[in-house]
Amino acid sequence: MHVTTTPSEKSTLRVEVELPVDRVARAVADATRRLGQRTRVAGFRPGKAPRGMLERVLGAGAVWDEAVEALVDASYREWLTATSDDPAVVVIGRPTIELVDAEEGKPLRYAATVPLRPSVALGDYGGFPFRPEIDPVDDAKVERVVDELRDQQATLGPVEERPAARGDWAVIGFTGTRDGEPFDGGTADRMPLVIGEERLIPGFEDHLVGLRPGATTEFDATFPDDYHEESLRGATAHFRVELRELREKVMPPADDDFARSMGDFADLAALRAEIRQRLERNALDRARHGFADRIIDYAVKNATIDLPDILVDEEVEVMHDELRSALARQGISEEAYLAAAGKKDAELHADFRPGAEERAKTLLVLGEIASREGIDVPDRDIIDEIIRAKARYADQPKLVAYFDTPRAQAAIRSSLRRSRVVETLIDRWLAAHPEHPAIPHVEEGEPAALGGIAPEPEDAAGIAAVPAPA
Repeated sequence: MHVTTTPSEKSTLRVEVELPVDRVARAVADATRRLGQRTRVAGFRPGKAPRGMLERVLGAGAVWDEAVEALVDASYREWLTATSDDPAVVVIGRPTIELVDAEEGKPLRYAATVPLRPSVALGDYGGFPFRPEIDPVDDAKVERVVDELRDQQATLGPVEERPAARGDWAVIGFTGTRDGEPFDGGTADRMPLVIGEERLIPGFEDHLVGLRPGATTEFDATFPDDYHEESLRGATAHFRVELRELREKVMPPADDDFARSMGDFADLAALRAEIRQRLERNALDRARHGFADRIIDYAVKNATIDLPDILVDEEVEVMHDELRSALARQGISEEAYLAAAGKKDAELHADFRPGAEERAKTLLVLGEIASREGIDVPDRDIIDEIIRAKARYADQPKLVAYFDTPRAQAAIRSSLRRSRVVETLIDRWLAAHPEHPAIPHVEEGEPAALGGIAPEPEDAAGIAAVPAPA
């Protein structure tokens, strides 16, 4: 067997193989014997039918095709074995085979395009010219959360001293006509709405402003060109509307009683202190996440990689798995999602591809940094993460089963390694800049009782559920 190799684009290797005539002849004899063993030919015992009789049953060229397939497979495996100790040749997928000369009676020649693990030429990844950015928490942000909490506790009270205004809660009755005739969907006896939210056609609710309960108004309104009912698109209708009820949102006063209603807070000052503390923790958490993203981007942009298609394809599949998991958590089937999006799998994968390329590059760069820095993820850590994931999604059998697949475990390992590489770089930068405020790891942040990881900065709902601080 004669082999020549030539590096090719996108981290592939072109392997050209030539097999001598005598080996080809033996492969044909072996193929005839194998096919004869599994093919019934009248008048012959298994394995005894001559090639001509086999090809009458199986079709012309069946023996030759079998011989070529076996030769290519066997010789490619021989080459893999011979190069298994070569650190420069790490095969990461199946080859693409091209038959160059496959004529019986001559040497067999083929070329295999083999995807290799790409080499990553790291550039600078630790000397980044930027710092963490921590959003300041001021009194205005604290008061905004207080107001959001008050809004959640608001009640609706009747409006008696003034006419309707935007933001009021109303109940209306209306009749719509076109050319003097009612139309389907154009009449309601008691429809609730919030004036100004544009629940109905544009401009409709503007005519409610200034009315008092019991008052009526009449006006013309035009349906938008993209209205859901095709027959009404662009049409003008006449409406007669009565304001039947009018209420407004009444927020509790921002006082000590309100603070105590939100938990075991002594007074409004204690509630504000808790909100400020939470916002400051969130600001630090966002600063660390944002700093991490910028470090990754810096490292990837400074690295040189010739990315093979197979790695991008694998990352596309990972992204598809992530979508399936997200849909499952929401109780949505993949079929329903694709139907609503008007897409097929191939179109979805095309949408994923740019992001998959960036993710594949990121994983390779962080993997190379991990190797240089001696950062590893023990199998025990992956098992622990899988156990936690299974417990978290115990009510979703398909998702639980997914965590046992090699693809899921590889994704978990990559995620943990990515996190540990970046945390190492962040901690190293902080150690070199002791004047900078500490930005703790997520696990060093607020306790579980105060909500989940990285909540939104003005997450009033999370505050509302907070038990009293110790």
